Formats: sequence, structure tokens, C-alpha cells
Amino acid sequence: MQLKEQQPSMNVDQQIENLKMLGLRIVNEEYARRILNDISYFRLIKAYGLGLKGKNKNFDGSISFEQIVELYLFNANFRQLLFTWIEQIEVNLRCRVANHFSHIYGVLGYEDPDNFNDPGYHYDFLCEIKKEISRNSKAPFVKNFKNNYTDGKIPFYALVELFSFGTLSKFYKNMKPQDKKAVATLYGVGYTYLESWVEHIAFVRNICAHYGRLYNVNLAKTPKLYKQYTEKGISSIRVFATLLCIKHLITNDQHWTAFVDKLDKLFHKYPHVYKKLMGFPDDWVNILNE
Repeated sequence: MQLKEQQPSMNVDQQIENLKMLGLRIVNEEYARRILNDISYFRLIKAYGLGLKGKNKNFDGSISFEQIVELYLFNANFRQLLFTWIEQIEVNLRCRVANHFSHIYGVLGYEDPDNFNDPGYHYDFLCEIKKEISRNSKAPFVKNFKNNYTDGKIPFYALVELFSFGTLSKFYKNMKPQDKKAVATLYGVGYTYLESWVEHIAFVRNICAHYGRLYNVNLAKTPKLYKQYTEKGISSIRVFATLLCIKHLITNDQHWTAFVDKLDKLFHKYPHVYKKLMGFPDDWVNILNE
């Protein structure tokens, strides 16, 4: 395969001319200029123009610059709505894992590899935690335990606050089956599902945290879905699967119903968004509210 040469850099005016040459309809050049001064060409056009070009890699003249901006703005708003629920799950899981593990193994039980499935991962975990403690050495609670307790060690119920969601996911995955089951029971789900969902949600959380794209993207880390969803043809590689995982990990109350309503309004606000590219079935509102 012949490798491509790097393309030369273009200023904003050149970017606009290039888009015109590619067949993208630009109604308002001043608006396009303003947008491209705020959002990079690569982040906007390369990502949200996917699937909108023909086989010749050009637009057919029916797609406007404003439509692509609409997809970008939808993604940003959707990401913010989703992140609120991910944050709630992360805080909740920290609490439940810390409460269970500390009660069963003691507040320093995380130091003992016998309390875990995989001693090899446990060693890596301790190395990772050592770095996090050093990085957060000026945090008040870290200084408190190091300076005011005889061993200077941080109890697990406090240590867990230094975990990234990814570390929390890996910690849960390395717990013994009976311990994973005890935590999963608090959610009313099987631990193999909880393990899969948490790993998936942690992956999506990182996309959200880095302002990434959830629209029209195949997610590399997929969750294990209930049969009732797979039988409906719901894909585990699209972000609707993430919503299904979250639905089963939170209380289905008026806040969740309000979220579904906000999401429905968001789709109406941005009519060029194609829900199928996010894995949404036609009856998605009913599925999320049932």
C-alpha cells in the first residue's frame, strides 16, 4: 500500500475554499469562518462529515456546513446530558465497593493480594495507586492520613477517592466472585453484567471527558446486553447500549424520565441527527422508560 503524503496546513479562508471544492454547501461564509476559528477543521469536518460524502469522497451539494455544525452541537449537548448520569454511577459505585471491601477485608485489605483474583494485576494496581498518592500528596485528606496516623497509610474508604473510573472498573473486575456478586446484588443485576457495564461506561466516560464523538461511532469497548435487547436487534457497539446499562444502574424515577424527555427534545432541536447512527430503535422512548 502506498503511503500518503502529509497535507499542507490551511488557514481558515483556505479551509472554506477547500470545503467548497469538496462540494459542501456554505450558506454563510462569515458564520463558517467564525466556527472554524473556534472548532478545528479536523475535529468538525473530519469527524462529523463521516458518512455524508459520496464514493468519490466529495459532498454531493445537498449537505451544508450548517448541518455538520448541527451534528457537532448535538453531540456536545448529548455528551453533557450523559456525563451527569455517568458521574452519578461513578460516585455510587465508589461508595458501594469501598463499603463492602472495607467491611470484609479491613481498611487496609487492599494491600493483600490474597483478597483478589489476580495477584499480578494486584501488583500493578499497587504501583498505580502509589503514583496517585504521590501525585495527590498535597490533597488535605492524603496529608491528614500520612501525617496523623501511625502507619501513614490511607484507608480504602478514602483511597478509593483517588481512583479514576478506569481504575475503579479494574479494581471491581479483580475482586473475588463472591465480592463482585455482593456489590452487584445492590444494583439488582448479575455481577458479570455489572462488570461489563462498568468497564463500558468507564470507556464512554473517557470519551465524554475528552470532548469526543458519540454520534455515529462504533464503541470499541462493548457491554453485555440482556437478551430482551439483543432480540430487538439493539447493537452493543452504539451509544444507545450505554443508556441501557445506565438505566439498570440508577433509580428509574422522575429524574430519569426527565432525562429521556430532554433527550427527545434534543433530537427535535437538531433534526438532521439520524438516531439510527447512535443505535436508537424507533421505540427508544418506551424502552428507556419501561
